[in-house]
Amino acid sequence: MGRPSALREAATEKRMQDQAIVAAAKHGPLQSLTERALEERTQPVTIYPWDAQRRVRAWVRFGPESVRVDARIVRSTALAAGIEFKAAGQTYRCWVWGNAVQLDERFFE
Repeated sequence: MGRPSALREAATEKRMQDQAIVAAAKHGPLQSLTERALEERTQPVTIYPWDAQRRVRAWVRFGPESVRVDARIVRSTALAAGIEFKAAGQTYRCWVWGNAVQLDERFFE
């Protein structure tokens, strides 16, 4: 990502993603898995320290609108991921099913 064109592309992609998140947020609140779905009382939750958090791409929902976001996994269970992402100066946190998350290959090249 040392090329100026790659840096411009990354900035443009981030700006477009922020716009998509802000637009989706107008359709309803950020959805998160329920305590019942997470089975928090019976399933162990792993909490990752800052240096162990992985960058991912994840599908999230604001009301009926779905949007793919760049995020970090901050906690997990066997079936779900607790993610955090930012847009337009706001930090969002939610739980999503594990299959809605994909490691961000851009950071493993």
